[in-house]
Amino acid sequence: MFRMNGASRKSTWMCDAITYKRKTMIKLDIDFVRSQFPAFSEPSLEGFAHFENAGGSFACGKMIDSLHRYYRETKVQPCYGFEPSHGAGEQMARARARMAGWLNVATDEVHFGPSTSQNTYVLAQALRQHLQPGDEIIVTNQDHEANVGVWRRLEAEGMVIREWQVDSQSAELNPADLDNLMNDRTRVVAFTHCSNIVGSMHPVREWTDRIHAAGALAIVDGVSYAGHGLPDVEALGADIYLFSLYKVYGPHLGVMTMRKAVNEILPYQGHFFNEDHPTDRFTPAGPDHAQIASVNGVIDYFEAVYSHHFGDDDSGQAKKTSRVRALFQHAERDNLQPLLDFLAQKKSVHLIGKGVTRHRAPTVSFTVANRDPADIAAKLAQQKIGIGNGNCYAYRLMEALEIPPEQGVVRTSFVHYTREEEVSRLIAALDGVL
Repeated sequence: MFRMNGASRKSTWMCDAITYKRKTMIKLDIDFVRSQFPAFSEPSLEGFAHFENAGGSFACGKMIDSLHRYYRETKVQPCYGFEPSHGAGEQMARARARMAGWLNVATDEVHFGPSTSQNTYVLAQALRQHLQPGDEIIVTNQDHEANVGVWRRLEAEGMVIREWQVDSQSAELNPADLDNLMNDRTRVVAFTHCSNIVGSMHPVREWTDRIHAAGALAIVDGVSYAGHGLPDVEALGADIYLFSLYKVYGPHLGVMTMRKAVNEILPYQGHFFNEDHPTDRFTPAGPDHAQIASVNGVIDYFEAVYSHHFGDDDSGQAKKTSRVRALFQHAERDNLQPLLDFLAQKKSVHLIGKGVTRHRAPTVSFTVANRDPADIAAKLAQQKIGIGNGNCYAYRLMEALEIPPEQGVVRTSFVHYTREEEVSRLIAALDGVL
């Protein structure tokens, strides 16, 4: 049985907005933010409004510069004693350390992989070797398939899979249902920090405390959350936390944090001679050196946002993370309310998830009576507005909500760099289409 340290910490469930209001009234400087993204000055993208950020955000310029610089100056096998090899290795090590700081975890608790789907696959192979037949894993039917399918496959090895089901009307997860599912055979609970369809930001700390009290591991998919501000993983209490940097203004790279205690008990999945190297134990193949180095550019962006809005001070790293996250989410919610209000007025529209901005990401999914989501997306594309449609890899959620998975939903999603005028344009376009 897993027995993780469940020592009580102050709850951090979405207190960022409160922290923001108490400590500062600074508003996001949207002009500064957009100046950091080459896409907004790219001639080929002139007039385009990006509302499919849940599928992938624009890359910040500092990351692009870092990637370009690595390929131009240091594209050799890293970590040898000669230059530029030594410099290449230093860039990669620095990227890991800086990411760890922003996530509030130890440097050797940060792992880079090709994607979150690949990271969960590797993790599942480790658990396949570690768990015993009859051990139980709880998954939800609200998650992206990356945090469901790999665990369900362990059923073939004798593990028991239990499903934490959403309410078919609200599409939300009820923690009382989790309590009813857990027992003394529960070893793992996998859930999402924020659904890529429903948009609800979950009280992760509350749930991880429940899971730890049952002696199980908490595996949290943060892919649809991290683009709205990097999390304080230590405060969340997650044993394993995963997200994808291509949705956080960076390269197509997956980040996985894993508590040291978990790393030590799970069987390694890399080369045998790396068994004693914590950050190599769950990397079966050589990592993408350039993309890891380019993570420095993502951190440069977050640090630039902090310095521009709060000045250069000696605040602890966790405070910087919290302030930037609150800054992003405050701006997003200001833009989210008009969209939710508009959809609420449309009788033909069925909104999935909360109709209020509290504890909600600006990922807004809905269906329209007698309308194909693909048709709506195509009509908006003609007006140079990009949105998502389909099941968005939340296939099981579609089934639970009795939405044909092959048809799915209309999905609009934005982040902090989206202008108020762009949201108004989206609303006007939707009004015409609907």
